[in-house]
Amino acid sequence: MIPLEQIRGAQERLSGKVVRTPLLRLASDTPATIYLKPENLQPIGSFKLRGALNAISQLHPAQLEAGVVTASAGNMGQGVAWAARELGIPATVVVPEGAVETKLAAIERLGGRVVKVPYERWWQAIEESSFPEAEGVFIHPVQNEQVMAGNGTIGLEILEDLPEPDAVLVPFGGGGLSCGIASALRARAPGCEVYACEVETAAPLAASLAAGEPVEIEHRPSFVDGIGGPRVFPEMFALARELLDGSLVVRLEDVAAAIRLLVERNRIVAEGASAAPVAAALSRNGQVVCVVSGGNLDTATLREILQG
Repeated sequence: MIPLEQIRGAQERLSGKVVRTPLLRLASDTPATIYLKPENLQPIGSFKLRGALNAISQLHPAQLEAGVVTASAGNMGQGVAWAARELGIPATVVVPEGAVETKLAAIERLGGRVVKVPYERWWQAIEESSFPEAEGVFIHPVQNEQVMAGNGTIGLEILEDLPEPDAVLVPFGGGGLSCGIASALRARAPGCEVYACEVETAAPLAASLAAGEPVEIEHRPSFVDGIGGPRVFPEMFALARELLDGSLVVRLEDVAAAIRLLVERNRIVAEGASAAPVAAALSRNGQVVCVVSGGNLDTATLREILQG
């Protein structure tokens, strides 16, 4: 578990540098009272700015001379590029071939250098926390304590606005967001349930929890590009099993319906990963918080979903 002191330190460090997002009531008739934590309101359109800024700002200036490197499908790349621009250092973002062009263009607008590689090479860089082909300190997008502490500030903010939530639902990509938030909630609100949310086309955590160990699954690409992978990192599996109450797996059509609901009822544009918690929450009871992790959805994809 990420120590509460680290998360509080991240909150102080990030104050005035990221948006302190509100809790918004979802305008829908459901058994649960659903609240939204709209991280799509961050300057880069996703929560990733919190972890990237917290991690990079704690590095020694000598470590930063050659810049920073990360591997990302887009959102963490934007967070690292934003932080690097603020510090005046170069940033390299390794992305998988086929990544959403909207996200890649945003990285380049922020001054980041995009390096496209095959999916397997991209995943290898994440697994090895290294990409020797580029100079700079590698900022792991998931299993980095400073990144997770930055993510955990979302949990502290949720409790400031809603002291006794029954459940918090979080998209699960690699586990850095859900485990960071769960660390804060376990320390401050141990009775609150915390669930990972995955999509049926790529749900490695659900499969691994069922097997009792990390297992590899068939990863099927879809418009939900911000979560899901072929497997869960062993270190993150151990942390997720300790901190999370389970994984809620939703269908692609339910994610698309949740995207439409958010646009029509709350005027919120959520990418697929961000809508997964909302899709899962619609059938639950009690006070439920959905972390809308980002809104970087390709315009053509959004149009197609809305016409659905």
